[in-house]
Amino acid sequence: MDSILHLKSELCFPESPNPSLRLSVIVPAKNEAQFITSTLHALRKQFDDFGNPVSHQLYEVLVLANNCSDETFEICKRYQQDFPGLNLYVQCLNLDKDIAHIGTARRLLMDAAFSRLNQVVGKKGIIVSTDADSEVDGCWIHHILTEMEQGVDVVGGRIIPSDTPSLSKIHHLRDVTYRFLKTRLEAEIDPCVKNPWPRHFQCYGPSLAVTCDIYERAGRIPAIPFLEDEEFRKALKNVDAIMRHSPKVRVYTSSRLQGRVDFGFSVQLQQWENMSLKREEQMVESLETVMTKFSFKKELRQLWESAKADRQVIRDINLIAFKLHFDSDALLALINEHQYFESLWELMEQHLTENFPDLLVLIPVSEAIADCRNYFAAQSTVDGEETELNDIAMAV
Repeated sequence: MDSILHLKSELCFPESPNPSLRLSVIVPAKNEAQFITSTLHALRKQFDDFGNPVSHQLYEVLVLANNCSDETFEICKRYQQDFPGLNLYVQCLNLDKDIAHIGTARRLLMDAAFSRLNQVVGKKGIIVSTDADSEVDGCWIHHILTEMEQGVDVVGGRIIPSDTPSLSKIHHLRDVTYRFLKTRLEAEIDPCVKNPWPRHFQCYGPSLAVTCDIYERAGRIPAIPFLEDEEFRKALKNVDAIMRHSPKVRVYTSSRLQGRVDFGFSVQLQQWENMSLKREEQMVESLETVMTKFSFKKELRQLWESAKADRQVIRDINLIAFKLHFDSDALLALINEHQYFESLWELMEQHLTENFPDLLVLIPVSEAIADCRNYFAAQSTVDGEETELNDIAMAV
């Protein structure tokens, strides 16, 4: 499979990359004639914070029209002719039925972008994924470049759906608000210098930027039928990729109920519709559960960092092992075995879930939101932050 992907990536875009290329945007497109022109318009009209155009020499757009039965490819070719100043490259491909899915398309494109960037800028080149039913913000590329200059490996953009169906909207609002509050808790309990508050929680296909270096180190995006971006996000975390969830990097995407994959945002919208009809509510981790997990994670991270720095950790090992109901020698062995912290935390989080059933408390999302807001209110820090959260939720 990998050899086939590599071959097709090499053949996909034969045009030579611009010598000034820094960033390659990839757009998988299957039967997107309705949206693709707006997508390309948004990618072409890019500016900085002062309204100055971003030079088209800095970036390119790679579109793969795969297995289309509409005019997606023809529309892209006409766009290429109408706007020759944009480095737009388009290919049409009919994938075999067993690999004709978004995972293959995104993998082919990201591999092609990786190859092209390596010819010009090497490991510092930036591969950026978006979707053919999405419109990036007018300063999208500028803000991605700015965030990358801070020394991060990954920039996840804020994904804002347009016209969320009415029956799904309340559940979506609650889901987003809960996730933002949870992210705020993490920023307070286990802060990250490269990913400070304010930040968001998304790192998915419609707005995902990675360096060539981290793309290869994480094993590249998997060619699976759906949730390929989520699996890639996990792979990035498991090699301790430095992530920035930038609120300035934004993309606006469709809220269609008939999606292109067996599971994705469209399926989630349908599930939320059904919940409205049944008068059900999403169940999420309680405030206490979230805070306990973040606290454990912080302690374990500090221990892992000390061990990797060859500092004396026996006392701390014994203390944390006692808290986790874990054998001290086994914990030390795991720390020594794991080159990356996040892969260690994945194991320990699973251990917590399996061995501390009382820790994992699920409550209705509306209650969890209220508890989180009360927590911040008690610290007299919620005023500005709650306004921001409400503004973001209303934008959904």
